[in-house]
Amino acid sequence: MPCPVQHTPDGAVLVHAVPEDVQADRERLYQEGPVVRVELPGGVRAWATTHHEVSRATLNDPRFVKSVAHWADFQSGAVTAEWPLMGTIPTDDTNMLALDGAPHRRMRRLIASPFSARRVERLRPRIEALTSKALDALEERAGERLDLRSEFTFKVPMAVIGELYGVAEEEYTNLGEMYAKLFSGTTEEGEHLQIYATLFQFFAEMTARKRAAVDEHDDFTADLLRAGEGEDDALSDTEIAVTLLTVVAAGHETTVNLLNNVVRALLAHPGQLDRLRRGEVTWDAVVEETLRYDPPNNVMMFRFATEDVEIGGQTIRKGEALMTHYGAATRDRQEFGEEPHPSVFDPDRTQGRHISFGYGPHICPGAPLSRLEAGIILPMLFERFPDLRLAVPDEELEVVAALSVTSLREFPVVLRP
Repeated sequence: MPCPVQHTPDGAVLVHAVPEDVQADRERLYQEGPVVRVELPGGVRAWATTHHEVSRATLNDPRFVKSVAHWADFQSGAVTAEWPLMGTIPTDDTNMLALDGAPHRRMRRLIASPFSARRVERLRPRIEALTSKALDALEERAGERLDLRSEFTFKVPMAVIGELYGVAEEEYTNLGEMYAKLFSGTTEEGEHLQIYATLFQFFAEMTARKRAAVDEHDDFTADLLRAGEGEDDALSDTEIAVTLLTVVAAGHETTVNLLNNVVRALLAHPGQLDRLRRGEVTWDAVVEETLRYDPPNNVMMFRFATEDVEIGGQTIRKGEALMTHYGAATRDRQEFGEEPHPSVFDPDRTQGRHISFGYGPHICPGAPLSRLEAGIILPMLFERFPDLRLAVPDEELEVVAALSVTSLREFPVVLRP
């Protein structure tokens, strides 16, 4: 049953941190679109783009910027640093995600090579080895109920990040535990700040060690140290440490959610899984359709209007916040057609192109790595455990209390029923 649209007395749509039905929530916001006035948890007001074209247009519009210096409610104190969703909004001017214009272009240019498809492709043998090792570790428990998220889809991408960064293998577990707390949805605000400080210290120390002997290393961290070498705009050690921290915070959870969402979609659509096994549909098609059907980042928060902007039949005033609702935009009939309906999971879909990794100047730089991981890890998982099944009904899976992502708290499965 579709969840009803709830409005405030002045007509804004109420947006819940955790909708009762994520898919129905996306549809209702799409129906309210293309640009919707929303009230977020805590009474914070913003706008949301909920159709594809208007979302793509605003993501590429220089009148909407990332810096909270342009957010009127934050500057006035109406929204404070204690607001629970502030953790999703970058505020540090050494963080590429908080920059616009020339400062943003500088950092994007300097990290482009380390994040290129060619660079991440070199990780393929190690991703395969790490995945095989993780699958081996699950063999003894294959007949038991286990949490696929914590035991596999979280661990393998974290190990890949370790390989990419050049982190010592014995530190993977500690790093993973810190990020697990960060992404848990239950960590207290003070603990979040403490974890961020600990992570920054970890990456700052690693950056300093590698700068002292950069020629001895061939990894992402060393690439960042060499980027712009000899130029006036080379990255500082602080910028590198923040970039390393941010890439994991922004990219790791996306990859974890993508892996979980693909597995969940295939288990919910066994006919498509059978077609995949018969070679009638490709893994690439399944991954791309999952990115559209169930995007790992449900909402992108925020950008801020630097002037009054009329778009989608609404006027967004200077200083107001705008979020992109990727989940709602995936339901756009104008982009994806009426048949098959956008609410249907169909890897054969040919109409439309999703923007689940973003669009424009802030498009996700880690998209090539995320796609590479999905294209390696998922086939290996289903080849090893072809009878993989959910241990609970799909409707009992619990979504983490985080508006911006569609992350499962646990993913209980039995690998060999």
